[in-house]
Amino acid sequence: METEKKKIKRIGVLTSGGDAPGMNAAVRAVVRTAVAHGIECVGIRRGWQGLINSDFIPLKKDSVSHILPAGGTMLYTARSEEFMQPGGRQKAVATCKMLGLDGIVTIGGDGTFRGALELSRLGVPTVGIPATIDNDVGCSHYTIGFDTACNTAVECIDRLRDTMQSHERCSVVEVMGRNAGFLALYVGIAVGASTVLVPERKVDFQKDVIERIQYSRLAGNTHFMIVVAEGAGSAVDIGKQIHDALGIEPRVTVLGHIQRGGSPTARDREMATRMGYSAVKAMAEGRYNSIVATKEGSIIEIPIEEALQMKKHLQMDRYNIMQTMQLGGISDYTDDF
Repeated sequence: METEKKKIKRIGVLTSGGDAPGMNAAVRAVVRTAVAHGIECVGIRRGWQGLINSDFIPLKKDSVSHILPAGGTMLYTARSEEFMQPGGRQKAVATCKMLGLDGIVTIGGDGTFRGALELSRLGVPTVGIPATIDNDVGCSHYTIGFDTACNTAVECIDRLRDTMQSHERCSVVEVMGRNAGFLALYVGIAVGASTVLVPERKVDFQKDVIERIQYSRLAGNTHFMIVVAEGAGSAVDIGKQIHDALGIEPRVTVLGHIQRGGSPTARDREMATRMGYSAVKAMAEGRYNSIVATKEGSIIEIPIEEALQMKKHLQMDRYNIMQTMQLGGISDYTDDF
């Protein structure tokens, strides 16, 4: 449903779902761009639940002066079961009316945007900014937080490799990504993993793990690195299967939420700033109920309903590269997933 265009005088900004490095940079960009356009800005704390509970803080230019390099989100984040119900959404709309909000900028992933879609259908203009370390928002080539999470995982695995090589051991490292293998594959290439297991491709344990380790050992290697996306299976289970098949004792590491933390990289700060600026500019110019996304490095606007229908596939050319680096030959996998 198209919302009647009106002059935007005051907007809210919130972060929802899992936190991602660079969210603060996006909040900063939203606030400062709003100020530049003569628009008041209100920070909604704790995501959709905060909107229901009227948990807010007025934001001025100086309110966001020192948050650019900070990890996490100054507005906090939460998941809200109440907002999933019609009664909860009506409370959120009531808060928007009480605060005089002419629109909401939402920063998060698909779950956040589905909430934004429901709010827009109730007459509250929304613009979404993709931010998730999983990089699994279908409409956007890149999401805020992905680069920082990759760098964090690479640094951890590099340190782990140093000690594992000293003891000639097999390492199985589980990285985040939910049901998407973008993070695991990117990190696997960067650390020279023996193999990477991703949810987009059915795992052939004998071929993808056991034979890779055997090939690597015959080539003279004594340390083997297996990177597992959390959606592809349990690193603990993979380690047990390796032990049963080869008699070696793998060391299992689950990186977990350490990948969400830390100061955002330059790429995430720059991208978050561009997206935050573009979101407010679009709203100020009367374009909303959309998501600002990236395509080939450029910022584009996509209607939210259309954006939520879009899918992003794992780039199998990267998988082929990873295999070639390990096996020294051309992979037989040629299709994108």
